[in-house]
Amino acid sequence: MFRGSSFHTIDPKGRLIIPARFRDVLKTGGGDGVMLSRMDSSLFAYTFEEWKKIEDKILSLAEKSEAMRRFRRVFIGGAFELGCDKQGRILIPPTLRQYAGVKKEVVLVGVLDHFEIWDRDNWEAENLKMEENIMEEGVRNEISKLGL
Repeated sequence: MFRGSSFHTIDPKGRLIIPARFRDVLKTGGGDGVMLSRMDSSLFAYTFEEWKKIEDKILSLAEKSEAMRRFRRVFIGGAFELGCDKQGRILIPPTLRQYAGVKKEVVLVGVLDHFEIWDRDNWEAENLKMEENIMEEGVRNEISKLGL
């Protein structure tokens, strides 16, 4: 499982070092690389095994709504299979870097079944949104169901 967060930089070619603790999870999840796609103004990185589960779920959906077709088109159609090089880096394609607004400073955030890559400024804005949302009663009630 992916947990925790860490701050990194992307080199001018778009290469990002994946932390060793995340690379260990990737290796146990079917290979030495990630499936990378876009969502929520960030990049979502999955092990190959977890990505296969997502694809299987999408294929098995009985409902083929317009919204689901659009989601498949963007999320699956915009995905890239990226291997780690000998230094433990992935090369993030320019289209994904542009989508997420990734420039130089990034934050890698482990969220159990995947990790996310955020531009540092966008990550700080996301944290502020959560701090505001946590004050709402509905959000607090959802969190309290976790026993927190």
